[in-house]
Amino acid sequence: MSNSPQYAPYSPQTIQVHTIPVQSLSLYNIHSVRITWVNLANTIGIRVVPLDSFQRLLASSRPGITIAQCVFGFVINRNASGFGPVGEYLFVVDLASIRLCSYAPGHVVSLDRTAKSYNAAFLVGFETEFILLKSTNPIEAVNPHGWNSTRALPSGTKETEVIEEIARGIIDSGIELMMYHSEAAPGQYEIVTGPLPPLEAADALVHTRETITNVATKHGFRATFAPKLHVDYPGSAAHTHISVHPIDSKRPSELQTLSQSPAGTSGNLITPLESVFLAGVLRHLRASCAFTLPLRASYARMHDGIWSGGTWVGWGRDNREVPIRLCVPAASIDPKPATNVPSKNHFEIRCMDGTSSPYLVLASFIGSGLLGIQSQLPLVEQDCGTPAALMTEAERETAGITRRMPMSWEEARAALAADEGMKGILGDLVDGFLSVGETLDELLHSPTNEAERVQLLVEYY
Repeated sequence: MSNSPQYAPYSPQTIQVHTIPVQSLSLYNIHSVRITWVNLANTIGIRVVPLDSFQRLLASSRPGITIAQCVFGFVINRNASGFGPVGEYLFVVDLASIRLCSYAPGHVVSLDRTAKSYNAAFLVGFETEFILLKSTNPIEAVNPHGWNSTRALPSGTKETEVIEEIARGIIDSGIELMMYHSEAAPGQYEIVTGPLPPLEAADALVHTRETITNVATKHGFRATFAPKLHVDYPGSAAHTHISVHPIDSKRPSELQTLSQSPAGTSGNLITPLESVFLAGVLRHLRASCAFTLPLRASYARMHDGIWSGGTWVGWGRDNREVPIRLCVPAASIDPKPATNVPSKNHFEIRCMDGTSSPYLVLASFIGSGLLGIQSQLPLVEQDCGTPAALMTEAERETAGITRRMPMSWEEARAALAADEGMKGILGDLVDGFLSVGETLDELLHSPTNEAERVQLLVEYY
């Protein structure tokens, strides 16, 4: 009889969020709490509160800290338009978000949570790509090695020590580390973390990024999530994996075969719930790019033929040249599947990089998907079985692939400003985000030459 552990499939019912109860902080020799937030420029802010003061704060009638409202529009060293000196927020500590800071012994971090509606729950996981630099002036990676190369992780080297310490830190903080490996650019690595409910997943991604940057700095390196540093090598992405699940067991989301690709091959198995969710995300994907690709530098990755998601709005099973890849487990590929089992599919959204705020990104993706669920939006785009750029115009038309992704920062922002559905979801946040983005763009492009602009980008991202 096997003594191997039994693993349940990922689902909202089986996923557990591993954080530390506030009552147990003394058991971990904690002396400080890092109250943390992420502003509209994707800048991570903290206030460090000694544990005694934190406990006293929790016992008060208003258990939180006040922060000026302008902090969410503070960009490097300047306030964006619309963010002035008047007004405060009460930042209420979420006790369910406390995690160990492996990179700061004696510290824990506390971030901020989710509603369910339209018979849908979600799980989200992330791939975090970054480049380790041993010099930022000039830009120089820790090694020249590429994708999945053993030479990028040789025993006894400083970069391997850094990556292993990052991995241990992520695990020790209670986040599921699924794997790590080298990526295709010099000094580039990828950390893959497991699925969680959306807000917990965003918290986990922020903590993962903080672990990466702090451990790298500790060892004299710089870790950067900049979208693209080398013209001749791939950029760094933050692929987002989302699965959608029914909440009400009386309204099951059963498997069904949807449309074939234009060539009439490889039918795709997705549920009705997945179909309307996907339709909503695709409908608003151009506007979402303002959040997922928030900098001018982000659009250096927006090209066909480089496996970064291509330039056409569409989806396809295991197609890395469309912005949304349907990931179907091998066991699910069956010509006669059962029709009464939960889906094991998920969607990989590829048009996102590490300069984006996961909170804004998930608000746009899930909000768009919920609009599709609410309206039972039909899925117009068919499975794209080949790179869309290699299809003829007539083939794309037949497959419902008729819209280009934004090819520039300006185009994505214009798409967001014109998307009434997205603005209906996010409200005044859209205007604040657009204002912050304009100020950030001015500051990042203030240097007079490209080398200095890249160094500034690496300094802040």
